[in-house]
Amino acid sequence: MTFLAGWQDSARTAAATLSTQEGRWAMVSTSLTAMIAGSIAWLAVGTMPPMSARGFGTGHERTLLPYQLFLKLTQSNSTTSDASFGSFGSAGTRARTSPRPDSRLDDALAAEDAGDNGNPMPGVETRTLTLDHGDTLAGALEDAGISNEEANAAVAALAKVYNPRDVRAGQSFDLTYSTEEPRTASPSVASVNPDAADEDDANPNGAIEPATTTPVGHLISMSFSPSVEHDVTVSRSADGVYTANDATKKLEAHVHRAGATIDSSLYLAAMQAGIPADVVVEMIHMFSYEVDFQRDLHPGDSFEVFYSYYYTPEGQPARDGNISYATMHLGGRTVTLYRYQPDPNQPADYFDARGQSAKSMLMKTPVDGARISSGFGMRFHPVLGYSRMHKGIDFAVPVGTPVMAAGAGIVQIAGRLGGYGNYLRINHENGYGTAYGHLSRLAPGIHAGSRVHQGQVVAYSGNTGLSTGPHLHYETLINGNQVNPLTVKVAGGRRLDGRDLRDFLISRLHVDAQLASMPLEAKVADVSTDLRQAKAK
Repeated sequence: MTFLAGWQDSARTAAATLSTQEGRWAMVSTSLTAMIAGSIAWLAVGTMPPMSARGFGTGHERTLLPYQLFLKLTQSNSTTSDASFGSFGSAGTRARTSPRPDSRLDDALAAEDAGDNGNPMPGVETRTLTLDHGDTLAGALEDAGISNEEANAAVAALAKVYNPRDVRAGQSFDLTYSTEEPRTASPSVASVNPDAADEDDANPNGAIEPATTTPVGHLISMSFSPSVEHDVTVSRSADGVYTANDATKKLEAHVHRAGATIDSSLYLAAMQAGIPADVVVEMIHMFSYEVDFQRDLHPGDSFEVFYSYYYTPEGQPARDGNISYATMHLGGRTVTLYRYQPDPNQPADYFDARGQSAKSMLMKTPVDGARISSGFGMRFHPVLGYSRMHKGIDFAVPVGTPVMAAGAGIVQIAGRLGGYGNYLRINHENGYGTAYGHLSRLAPGIHAGSRVHQGQVVAYSGNTGLSTGPHLHYETLINGNQVNPLTVKVAGGRRLDGRDLRDFLISRLHVDAQLASMPLEAKVADVSTDLRQAKAK
């Protein structure tokens, strides 16, 4: 009865309370508070270890979805951590990473894209390797990612067909190699304090070990062209052995008859006529004993040259052949020269139509394409400030221009000599001599007592001594006295006779017949080729 009376009192109190607006709001508020408290209690139960972990018999391990969801919402990266607890009273954390749910889709899309637009041979790449100054071929291969063993093996194979020491800076190599993703050491499993989840996992005071990486991959092949007529390839066989092959292109010789009228310079006119630069240089050397290219050439003069040139099967120019004939019409005189080799063991020479060698004992100019800036005779010395005898001629050339020996002989003086600066004197036959002043340096191997041949590069022009600018001072001496190099008469070269003369005349008639059957070529030259490139060959 007491319980019933109490319940009736509570019901009357509740009814009285709900009959007012304030009472109804209080009831709703109390109900919501109870619901929230129940939810919190349920979450707390969910984070407790299973019954089996507390020693209450066997049970099933719970999936801790609320806590996992909490971690997932609080982490900023894409990894998901699963936490489980050990035995009751000693909790531990085990962390593992898993790929994103869409990683397989991303990989599939990436593979499809690579197959459509990327490398048609997955795992194989090609690149062009160009050597810089100071590089070695083996070192450059290693820098490109090839292992030391394979780089050395490839160079060793190359040495059987081509000397690696002949490789120069600027040479390009086409490489083909298999690619591999670099491998790094797997991170070790570490335990993490669950109460410090926001701290870095790395130990700042721990030992740092470098990552283990692998080279780019295996070198499959390497190819390059040391010259236009050679293609060298080093390839790797299935058993990993490298072999080299030098494919030589069979060159075809073509003959050309070309000429032009000189408007400004012989070189420019020859280039406009389509004559290769190296042929022009050889033609200048041919006539250097008979023609003063500074004083003898005038607008309206003309020339003609009959020469051979070698081409690859694709039609690419490879190298020059020989000039069989050349002629120059200079004002009122004509100089014509033919190539002939009387002695197979000696270089070929050039002779006029009567068999007289074009060579004289001394060349008229010891430098190519030089302008005479000061002649022989009295002049006002620009450094000393008064007039004095200028016992030579000056050629205005840049510093470093090669200086050739005007004739064969023996070096008498090679060193610094007063106002001459760096000075070189060569004694020739019959009391003749030549001297070269204001040099920047001597050529390798040139010293007092050296024997030189005509046309050999013996020094390089400069600006040493009493000089106001870069130039070459050139002197001709007879019995030790300076004479004018432009007017001195020197002995001529060899004159053919006997059987040599007969064979030469037959060869000359054959060349004349070829000239009569060929038209004169007229074409525009490749303006990208210049005299400096021809000299470098």
